[in-house]
Amino acid sequence: MTPMPRTREGGVMGTRNVVHKNAYFDSVALMRVAAQLNDQDGVDAASLMMGTDANRDLLEDAGLLTDDGTLAGPNDLIVAVRGEDAAADAALEAASSALNGPPAADAPHTDSAAPAVRRLAAAPPDTNLALISTPGRYAAAEALKALNRGMHAFIFSDNVPLDQEITLKQLATERGLLVMGPDCGTAIINGHPLGFANAVRPGDVGLIGASGTGLQQVSSLLHTLGAGVSQAIGVGSHDLSSEVGGLSMLSAFDALDADPATAVIVLLSKPPAAAVAEAVLERAARSQKRVVVNFLGATVQAPRPSVVVAATLREAALAAAELSLGTRARPEPAPEAAGLADGMGARNLLRGLYAGGTFAYEAAVLLEPQIGELTKTAGYAPGVTPELPAEHTVLDLGDDQFTAGRPHPMIDPSTRVEFLRAAVADPRTAVVILDIVIGHGAADDPVGPLAPVIAEATAASGGPIVIAYVVGTSADPQNMAAQSDALRQAGAVVVDSSTTAVEVAADILTKIGETR
Repeated sequence: MTPMPRTREGGVMGTRNVVHKNAYFDSVALMRVAAQLNDQDGVDAASLMMGTDANRDLLEDAGLLTDDGTLAGPNDLIVAVRGEDAAADAALEAASSALNGPPAADAPHTDSAAPAVRRLAAAPPDTNLALISTPGRYAAAEALKALNRGMHAFIFSDNVPLDQEITLKQLATERGLLVMGPDCGTAIINGHPLGFANAVRPGDVGLIGASGTGLQQVSSLLHTLGAGVSQAIGVGSHDLSSEVGGLSMLSAFDALDADPATAVIVLLSKPPAAAVAEAVLERAARSQKRVVVNFLGATVQAPRPSVVVAATLREAALAAAELSLGTRARPEPAPEAAGLADGMGARNLLRGLYAGGTFAYEAAVLLEPQIGELTKTAGYAPGVTPELPAEHTVLDLGDDQFTAGRPHPMIDPSTRVEFLRAAVADPRTAVVILDIVIGHGAADDPVGPLAPVIAEATAASGGPIVIAYVVGTSADPQNMAAQSDALRQAGAVVVDSSTTAVEVAADILTKIGETR
């Protein structure tokens, strides 16, 4: 007879699905509820997803889909829980209460799509921005309603068809409006954070980015360096593709160029399509303002002296701060690698365990020329110890392959804790890099679950080095200083930025190689 599956505590567990018909909820809210359920005793795994074909496949792959869930349609919400019977029942009740009760004061908006339409129709005449977070198949229709009412649109939703994004952005450009997104994770508009964003001081630096965590890193570094932000405009990860043509970045540039409160403009993205990069740089060259361009991994030539090309996120922040403040910004000194590389024995591999996709990308761009090709995937199944390859590894743990049945690691660190345990237990691991992203929408204490594993790794003589950095400010709810102190107390080497973390890691690996 096949034994019944058991929880980590040894109790018999089962899987339950409850389907909420015609219920649409903000995806950040769903991830928060899932994180709360995963923290409950006796719950092995929990997930809340709309019943699209793709989402049902993800739940099935994670072992979280039942017959009830297979009957859900794309308009329905599936609450899936695996755990001990009593705990699973309690988790389903808690989910229902959280979804149907009043939202917490600091929680993202979680009403269904139908009330959202009514709210849009009843918005005051002077309302000029709509925040849209519905399933991707409905987002374009809601954004179109906003544009037709003369409103800008912030589209948090992902999985919006590319042809619909193009149509929306062409219409917005014709009407002098701005579409932020789809898949726009962060923005700061007139001091108000949207999506995942940090509490930064106001200032005269305007940022435009196709990278959410890149925007968070640069805006937070500007705050730390003494500068401030006028606007931070996300444009979505597809905006600088050849199909979309950078329509939102160009529109946002026009807006900041005309904004008297903005003196410096920063452009952030992974490599754009060549023709789009040329168009954006040509527009930057016509500006009377100073411009900093960071297209990670792209070869870019400054079109004129007023445009500064930065190779890294830290370099972009330093250049913008210097232009804003009129004085050379001084970053925190990086720790010496020589002492950190001592006593490593046979350890010689890097493990970059990132919550931010841009940080994983920057790490690969900077590291591969120095230490060789990196592996960007690893064997993983929920509840099973991850398998790390015998090569240097940089992982974006927010990627779909790692989040099936789990919230994003910026909200729920469970998956990253599993990978961190695997990394520090591996006798080949020399260096681990961790990004800690705080701010609105992020976990209340992202370091807390990681700290015991870091302490265990760094307490042993000859153990791996853990390099970490906090993306945020001390004005954020989680407090950057408190999170940094918790990392140091656990034994991590804390640095100022994603760029510095990679540079220190590369130096350590180089020193290890030189001693062999």
